[in-house]
Amino acid sequence: MKIPFLDLKAHHVPLVEEFNCAILDVIESSAFAGGPFVEKFEEEFAAFCGSSYTIGVGNGTDALWLALLALGIGEGGEVITVPNTFIATAEAIIRCKARPVFVDVDENTFTMDPDKLEKSLTARTKAIIPVHLFGQPADMDPILEFARAYGLFVIEDAAQAHGAEYKGRKAGTLGDAGCFSFYPGKNLGAFGEAGAVVTNNAELRKKIQVLRDHGQARKYYHTLVGWNCRMDGIQAAILSIKLRHLEEANLLRRERALQYNQAFAGIDGVATPFEADYARHVYHVYAIRVQERDELRRSLE
Repeated sequence: MKIPFLDLKAHHVPLVEEFNCAILDVIESSAFAGGPFVEKFEEEFAAFCGSSYTIGVGNGTDALWLALLALGIGEGGEVITVPNTFIATAEAIIRCKARPVFVDVDENTFTMDPDKLEKSLTARTKAIIPVHLFGQPADMDPILEFARAYGLFVIEDAAQAHGAEYKGRKAGTLGDAGCFSFYPGKNLGAFGEAGAVVTNNAELRKKIQVLRDHGQARKYYHTLVGWNCRMDGIQAAILSIKLRHLEEANLLRRERALQYNQAFAGIDGVATPFEADYARHVYHVYAIRVQERDELRRSLE
């Protein structure tokens, strides 16, 4: 029997009627690009995260890119991040004409090793992007302490960490900005592309709002060179529905992860995911480690 890596249909079938009604509401209101459905989701997601503001954007890569631009990261600057991530993290840095500087990850959590930061610091370092990989937050306290000591911005790549927690605080809310992807396969996924930045900084929020809409401070008055990075109304309406079920879904993921841990416990050569004592892991991916990785992968295809 072939088991799909991700069965989105199983996630969506119980909510189809709600989705249909929400999409019809958007069609009837013609609020397709930005507008009231996006504003509603922004308020809801900010409340869920415990953040002052959410800015809805086109995707998670836009979220990273616009956060960097809004914080003034540009040509000649360096941003410390990790290589063990999706390419969008480094891609966004390069799109700002800055240079990604990689530090290694902790071998247990797969997230940024704060002890490695010192060796990567230069006079050109402007920011740090820790990545909350697979649903587990990076160890943020020492990262934030290091950043404060050297006057650096911290942008959290929380694209895989919707609802994850670091010492009781939601991932994405600890640094200057937190960046989320709502790609369909994420714990909180849209029906296409969407993303968001969360922040407690009102000035940063305003700048990202302008950048995402062609640099418009108001319609046809362009104060910056921006881009078209707006969230669609239909995606926002869908996300508002799915957000109401996110906590329950994350709890189910944690339960299934425990079941996998127990099932693998007696099998030599299989290292199951490690949950740090500071973290609430939401298992966007349940990643095991084995010596013969490629062989195992082929056998499962």
